[in-house]
Parts: sequence; C-alpha cells; structure tokens
Amino acid sequence: MTFKVTVDLIQCQGYANCLIEGPALFDIDDDTNKAIVLGDEFDEALRSQAEGAKRGCPAQAIHIEDL
Repeated sequence: MTFKVTVDLIQCQGYANCLIEGPALFDIDDDTNKAIVLGDEFDEALRSQAEGAKRGCPAQAIHIEDL
C-alpha cells in the first residue's frame, strides 16, 4: 500500500521536527522556513518515518493519507 503525506503550510511553524523524524520525506524551504514534502506518494518502507514526523510535529501540520 502507498500513502501520501501533506503539510498544512498555514499551521507549519518551521520547527523542523519532521525533518529530524523523516529525513527521506521532508526538507525545509529556505525561503519560507516551512516544511516541504519530497515526493507525491511513498511506499510502506517509509511509513514509520511519516508516523514519527506526524507525532513529533508540535503544530500538528502533517497529514497522512492512504492511497
């Protein structure tokens, strides 16, 4: 099964916890200092990183959707 990760850019505060928890999934945009997702969909091998990033986001800006 694959999944999609999105970041609500209004909620995102640029803490970068997502980058620490999910380095294969996220980066921080240099211009906005907000999280960006590094792909459109991911396979189960990266699920634990996505879940960790979601749990670790103080702004609750990360959402995971099964495809």
